[in-house]
Amino acid sequence: MQRRNFLKNAGAVASFPFFLKGMSISALAQPYMFDAVNNDNDRVLILVELNGGNDGLNTLIPLDQYSKLYNARRDIIIPESRILGIGGSLGFHPNMEGMKDLYQDGKLGIVQSVGYPNQNRSHFRSTEIWTSGSPSEEFWNTGWAGRFLDGDYPGFPDNYPNQEHPDPFAISMSYLVSDTCQGKAANFALALTDPFGLRPLSETDPGAMDSSLYGKELEFLQNTITQTNSYGIRITDAAEGGNNMVDYPDTPLAEQLKNVALLISGGMKTRVYTVNLGGFDTHAQQVEGGDTIEGRHGDLLKTLSEAIHAFQADLKELGLEDRVLGMTFSEFGRQIRSNGSLGSDHGTAAPLMLFGSCVKSQIMGDNPEIPANVEVQEGVPMQYDFRDVYGSILADWFGMELSQVGKVLHEDFQYLPLVSCAITSTDDPTSGPPIELMNFPNPFQNWTTIRFTSENEWAKLSIYDAMGSELRVLTNQRMAAGEHEIRFDAGDLPAGNYYARLLLKGRQKTKAMIKAK
Repeated sequence: MQRRNFLKNAGAVASFPFFLKGMSISALAQPYMFDAVNNDNDRVLILVELNGGNDGLNTLIPLDQYSKLYNARRDIIIPESRILGIGGSLGFHPNMEGMKDLYQDGKLGIVQSVGYPNQNRSHFRSTEIWTSGSPSEEFWNTGWAGRFLDGDYPGFPDNYPNQEHPDPFAISMSYLVSDTCQGKAANFALALTDPFGLRPLSETDPGAMDSSLYGKELEFLQNTITQTNSYGIRITDAAEGGNNMVDYPDTPLAEQLKNVALLISGGMKTRVYTVNLGGFDTHAQQVEGGDTIEGRHGDLLKTLSEAIHAFQADLKELGLEDRVLGMTFSEFGRQIRSNGSLGSDHGTAAPLMLFGSCVKSQIMGDNPEIPANVEVQEGVPMQYDFRDVYGSILADWFGMELSQVGKVLHEDFQYLPLVSCAITSTDDPTSGPPIELMNFPNPFQNWTTIRFTSENEWAKLSIYDAMGSELRVLTNQRMAAGEHEIRFDAGDLPAGNYYARLLLKGRQKTKAMIKAK
């Protein structure tokens, strides 16, 4: 019997519901090997999950595409005069003044159109892909942060906590642990809602354990209860010794971040915290009729912005902001067209935000290119793979060697310079010449020629449809320096909007193409 099933069937154990809250056990993942990284640093990563699929087009509005967006979603789009511009051709939702302030203070970075190839629009499956870091067609039993922690702390949970590592390696500010932190044998996270409300689990002496499978599982359960109690003592001590220096808004997300700041200030050496804000599945009543600034989505963005702004202010007052990096993510964006119910449906890519005093305050990537005629169910095309964001954080924030990142995430890893105070010294590949990508004719009927320029470097050119599926890879090889032309034969494809995505060394660009009827 697997340990997960053993725990599920252990309903007679009085402390079981609290125990499951505190520790999640998983089956072994696919095998992988990589070297441990330097874990002497005290840096902390905060992952803010926006559950439900955030509408990126009403979060960060591409002003240069406004007229086309207006035609596709006029009943939910933010009035152009109310958008909070941040320079160039991008602006925040009016309720995100806190995030705008962070950007202007150099403490917020934006990565445009983040997603993954062959987008799955199921909440459950897409969340699974984001938390595991797996390809969309593969099912992995470990989380991307769990695999990173496995490399640093082999053998977990056996012999932990110990004198060198008395604190939990990850904490989920929730009733459930995050799958992001699932390791090979156990989840590295503890679920926590109130750092002052922990109750010790009952520890009984079951006597000598026999060597049967039942005896081994019972021993595992007993050891994990002991581990959970030890961590609970450390959390309570940190909470009582910690402090908050600013007032937080009265919202669940702000309360989660307030407790994170409290624990960090109390001396916790936890490396990863996960917090969450739900409600982003805005199929209906995303906005209020007659005032698109008001409504469910606007309220959520205000909650997000105010909570992160207060958290960052607290870290500054506590003298801790150089230790903490935060990142938002959601399982997918929303479709470009509104759906007739003052809402939007499941889409593909969306912007991702990083916050902290050590982020590069930048807008990475191009604004999404909105077609003149948006197809039904069309989403924002992917420009950046979310796994490249994860891997770049592991490298620059936690010090993982770039050669090892691909073993944790994916072999085609592309480094992105996201952190201004990186542990490792890495050449900035995005400092190369801007990508020149175009096709002719456009619109086209049965074929078109795609033209681009590269250095002497590896180039991958793929074709995507309006749903985010990778249809073809036209080239994936090292290309000589100079201009290249590749023919795209589309005679077997229906008329509609398509996208060419070019990956060069550390640089990528997505270009819209139209196949005419």
